[in-house]
Amino acid sequence: MSDRHQITLREALRSTLWAKALTPEQMARVEADTVEISVAKGGYVCRKGEMVEHWLGVIDGLVKMNNFSSTGKSVTFTGMTPGSWFGEGTVLKREHLKYDAIALRDSRIARMPISTFMWLVDNSLPFTRFLLMQLNERLGQFIGMLENERLLDPDTRIARCLASMFHSQLYPGLENTILISQEELGYLSGTSRQRANQALQRLEKLGLLSLDYGGIRILDLDGLRRYEA
Repeated sequence: MSDRHQITLREALRSTLWAKALTPEQMARVEADTVEISVAKGGYVCRKGEMVEHWLGVIDGLVKMNNFSSTGKSVTFTGMTPGSWFGEGTVLKREHLKYDAIALRDSRIARMPISTFMWLVDNSLPFTRFLLMQLNERLGQFIGMLENERLLDPDTRIARCLASMFHSQLYPGLENTILISQEELGYLSGTSRQRANQALQRLEKLGLLSLDYGGIRILDLDGLRRYEA
């Protein structure tokens, strides 16, 4: 199990992929300007329609990127696990948010002001390269999610949803066990809790994962990525 729930804001910042190539001066400004907030389960990390003001990172917890249609149908785009940062595209365009980010459990969120973010873009080539990779991987993730939603059965969607959380660029903080409930997994994969439970039972029998108390231990990540019912 991870000890990430004990991590400080400073430790969380210094452990990011993008911080490793910053100069001491740049890191000092990041640490001085970035703040931490707590968001209770069900609370909004940010809301659709708000003008973006921060680049956001998950220190601890689980956050879903979500939207609602005009008829009230909920659509979940992705889940943000500890170590992940999001919203860079909206920050770069300096526009109003086009989605809600909602805490699926009590979460700790890092908020870097736009001014600091843009200063890094202007002064750190490695940071800019990181953003290019981040945006490219996010695009690939969303294309894959659209394919999964339209073409795949619920069991395969569950398998691909779990596998997508183990992405070294987008979600670098995960180990082989993810602390996620079946209800949360249902939200992220567009299925019910009961349907998620059925899929997990099948995947466990195939030796791809193990259902542990309060979480899911991944035994065969490549197998989850290749799985088709």
